[in-house]
Amino acid sequence: MAKKPPFEAIHRHGFVRAAAATPTASSGDVSFNVAQAIAQAKEAHKRGVDLVVFPELNLSSYAVDDLHLQEAFLDAVEQGIGAVCEATAKLSPVLVVGAPVRRNGRLYNCGIVVSRGRILGVVPKSFLPNYREYYEKRWFASGVGLSGLDVALAGQSAPFGTDLIFAGSDLPDFVFHVEICEDYWAPRPPSTVGALAGALILCNLSASNITIGKADERKLLSAAQSARCCAAYVFAASGPGESTTDLAWDGQGSIYELGELLAESGRFDLEPELCVADLDVQRLRLERMRMGTFNDNAAAMGHPELAFRRVAFEHKPAFKDIDFERRIRRFPYVPNRPEQLDHDCYEAFNIQVQGLAKRFTATPGKHLVIGVSGGLDSTHALIVAAKACDFLGLPRSTVLGFTMPGFATGETTRSNAWKLMKALGVTGEEIDIRPAARQMLGDMGHPFARGEPVYDVTFENVQAGLRTDYLFRLANQRDGFVIGTGDLSELALGWCTYGVGDHMSHYGVNAGVPKTLIQYLIRWCVKSGQFDAATNKILTAILATRISPELVPADAEEGMQSTEDRIGPYELHDFFLFHTLRGGQPPSKVAFLAWQAWHDASRGPWPIDYPETLKRAYDLPTIRQWLEVFLFRFFQTSQFKRSALPNAPKVSMGGSLSPRGDWRAPSDGVATPWLDELKAALDE
Repeated sequence: MAKKPPFEAIHRHGFVRAAAATPTASSGDVSFNVAQAIAQAKEAHKRGVDLVVFPELNLSSYAVDDLHLQEAFLDAVEQGIGAVCEATAKLSPVLVVGAPVRRNGRLYNCGIVVSRGRILGVVPKSFLPNYREYYEKRWFASGVGLSGLDVALAGQSAPFGTDLIFAGSDLPDFVFHVEICEDYWAPRPPSTVGALAGALILCNLSASNITIGKADERKLLSAAQSARCCAAYVFAASGPGESTTDLAWDGQGSIYELGELLAESGRFDLEPELCVADLDVQRLRLERMRMGTFNDNAAAMGHPELAFRRVAFEHKPAFKDIDFERRIRRFPYVPNRPEQLDHDCYEAFNIQVQGLAKRFTATPGKHLVIGVSGGLDSTHALIVAAKACDFLGLPRSTVLGFTMPGFATGETTRSNAWKLMKALGVTGEEIDIRPAARQMLGDMGHPFARGEPVYDVTFENVQAGLRTDYLFRLANQRDGFVIGTGDLSELALGWCTYGVGDHMSHYGVNAGVPKTLIQYLIRWCVKSGQFDAATNKILTAILATRISPELVPADAEEGMQSTEDRIGPYELHDFFLFHTLRGGQPPSKVAFLAWQAWHDASRGPWPIDYPETLKRAYDLPTIRQWLEVFLFRFFQTSQFKRSALPNAPKVSMGGSLSPRGDWRAPSDGVATPWLDELKAALDE
């Protein structure tokens, strides 16, 4: 049996390394341009790049006007194409170079795909700009409608036309399409059809002179096309060195995936540059599999794959550790755009506020009833309820907050609960559940009622159930309804007491918000001044408190009961949940991504203002340990709880677990396929 590639190898996990090349240009010096392309191809080879996209007409230069109609010049370009093929025959990257190509008495502005010295195909530009500063129809013919053709070029014969996509036969999902500059300014870019035919990477060779604001326009188009086509988009524009007779050039290169910018080059730089990023092409394929609209559009267009030629090539990927050219967010649910941080947090918070406000106005009753423990979830639900009252123009006393101490309630959390209710101006009361809990445990014949220190799941759930039971009956008594405080992370793990427990409520404001986002939103509320100084002080204290259900007395475990000690760090579980729920990634891929994100606390960005004391790292054995816990709990033991969830608003694009929303699964499923896949990948 062939040995599996190392776990650290990106190609094993569905990644392809792409680069947008920005060579130093010239005003028609073909030899110089060819040398630049070869030099960047060699650099890309050293960096483990699989696909390099060069600018439009990079071998001839773009802004040389009528020189494109000179036979001697075109001969030199064709010789240059041959030189590129010869010089890169032993290099691993697939190159997409730009050059004018003669065929059947016409000249075409083309992208030429070269792999290990072989010309795989030649794609002519479809839409030739002939307005304002552009005059391309003077020199070039359009490629629109050209399919099923071949071309003789630089001593080789290759497929020619706009009906080509290229696919690595030995690297799954390495499938790409080529279009040129103006093509993606068109209402329906050729890459749209290429994507519908199966291409996951869309390549754009561009000249695109620079004017004020045009760089932002290119970003907009690249981001939109990658999002709309469920694809990666690699854009490479001509840089300084092109003729500035009437135009100027900035050399913008960028790589997008599903609307997200992965990498971008410098601009107006004289030195050549490779803008490199690892593309998650497996994720792109899985996204299309989920998105019925994408496939319906392919059907509506007559299934473009039937009209395209798929050019296969043997890529021979390295399948070794070549590092990782991609930033993986440690906290995929937490907003990470510095320039829009306040806006994103505002949206997340107000989705919850708006959802609760609508439900309250649609439900007969006068009060919002909530249990307040002094922990993260109830704190966040309480401030959402307070803001909902503000939004509706109601006094905050409309909220009835109840703190219900049990056998393990700490004085710190109890005190924080009271301080928070007073600071917010809600109506606060306290009900000691211990007498009722002792009665129930005694009626059941539980050993704790006889004085024995038995703190089993029954002991815990008697307390959790009583709290919810009280809240529902209080809602009956006070003409109100119960706000659920449980969050998305707990629902994923089944870390909630089913039925008459924290699983149930009349409306769950936090059910679409994972634990890591709740922490961050509370920090945002403090930083952005959503409440007064007294409230902010309490919120800060609550953030510093260890996460605990406070159901087992501290002396029974030599310290306060810790949720994360029992089921694992929520920051890891939220990471696992996002990539499993949103992307459908296999467990080994999730483990790889988690390792890349978390194995070095000093590497990669953290959310803005994230406390230094909380910046942790996890090695692969630890990641595996808690991922196995996650897989077992998520797929096997917890779905029956999620199948009976109360209503709650979806907050994040990462998804929700409502059976009426993002996630439908059998309540009696098993985790075996996921656990087996992880074991097979890591036990080698």
